[in-house]
Amino acid sequence: MKMLTTQLSGLLQRIAGSEEENMEETARLLAQAAAREGTVFFATFGEMKSISINAQFAAEPFPSMQVWSPEIKLTSADRVWILTRSCEDEEALKLAKKLNDEFIPFSALAAEPVSEANLLAELAYTYISTKLSKGLLPTEDGGRTVLPHALAGLFVYEAVKMQVNEMLVGE
Repeated sequence: MKMLTTQLSGLLQRIAGSEEENMEETARLLAQAAAREGTVFFATFGEMKSISINAQFAAEPFPSMQVWSPEIKLTSADRVWILTRSCEDEEALKLAKKLNDEFIPFSALAAEPVSEANLLAELAYTYISTKLSKGLLPTEDGGRTVLPHALAGLFVYEAVKMQVNEMLVGE
């Protein structure tokens, strides 16, 4: 338990330290929709769906937020936040390409850092990496276990939401 707590704490500190500017840029992008009569659509994939559930049903829901679905017709006032475990998620990439083609600004969150091989990061206006590339804890056979993608994503979500709320109050 102590090792897990230590590793989780380290992961969250790494995210906070290296992604602070990207989280602020993401908050700014999403606040544009909330401030302009637009909608912030959360496009979540895999275990990251837990973040859209939290954003929608928490005691303090995310402002102007709705869950994205393929039937939704987006406007120029809308913003999209793609949250996925991996930048290679086919559904997330398909959506990112569509948004890029339609000039709809969006942010993305995934485990992998920005690189030339990371098409999701290349397409997104803002991109946040959870830097969760391997398990946090060693196993007896030399591997690694515990990949808390949703927990890392929820941490980023809360940090971004805090900043969005601050921006909207300042309006």
